[in-house]
Parts: sequence; C-alpha cells; structure tokens
Amino acid sequence: MNVRQMINEKGGEVVTCGPETSVKEAAVSLAEHRIGAVVVTRNKRIEGILSERDIVAAVASQGAGALDKSVTAFMTRRVVTCRLNHSTDELMEMMTNERFRHLPVEEDGHLIGIVSIGDVVKRRIAEVQREADSIREYVTS
Repeated sequence: MNVRQMINEKGGEVVTCGPETSVKEAAVSLAEHRIGAVVVTRNKRIEGILSERDIVAAVASQGAGALDKSVTAFMTRRVVTCRLNHSTDELMEMMTNERFRHLPVEEDGHLIGIVSIGDVVKRRIAEVQREADSIREYVTS
C-alpha cells in the first residue's frame, strides 16, 4: 500500500493553524480533534509542525507562559514530508529513523494530507493479514 491509497481511504483532511496561532489555541485544537500534531501553514504551504511533544517541551522549559506565545516559537521548522508514491515500508523507515509520529503529505509544494504512525501500522497489519490469508489459501488448496 502507498500513501495515495491511504489518503483515498482516510481522506485528506488535515488540522492546520497559522503561524500567529498561540500554543494554547493549538493545544485546544489537538484536544478537540483528538490528534497529536497540527501542521503550521500559510497559503497551504507547510511552515512547520507542532506536536504534543513540542508543547510539553515548551511548558517544561518556559512554564505556563509558553502557552501564550506563537506556535512559531516552538514548532519544528524542518518538516520531513512524504509523497503519494511512498510505501508503508518507506513510511515506517522514515518515522522510525527520524523518531516522529506524523508525516505531512506534500504534492507540488502544497499540503494535501497527513499520515500518522497509527495509519501506517493499521495498513501494515492489514497487509500482513492479507499475505497470511493468501498463504493459508495456497497451502490448503
């Protein structure tokens, strides 16, 4: 399975915020949507990503006052993205090597979706199950 198939299944909706958004507003958005990261964009172009980890690190280093600052103060600016043709194996490798749980999907410089580690694991388990079923069917026929 590749990213295109994942996006077709789950949809391309991405929770985003602008660079002027406060960390508190971003945290509220994460809680409301039950997600772990928000992509910071301007005109559909990715400027950064702010995750739960980033918020925890901000509060740990600067106290509650960090919540009133803009997301740009704490977001990850070097955002690794994936493309529609990346496979689940490639995504797992990228996420494992870089130690993150969310990969924005980019096409022609624009944000078109996001893939989480949960999305990848769910699809990979389905692939393994299909392979096992095929082997069982082959062996018993």
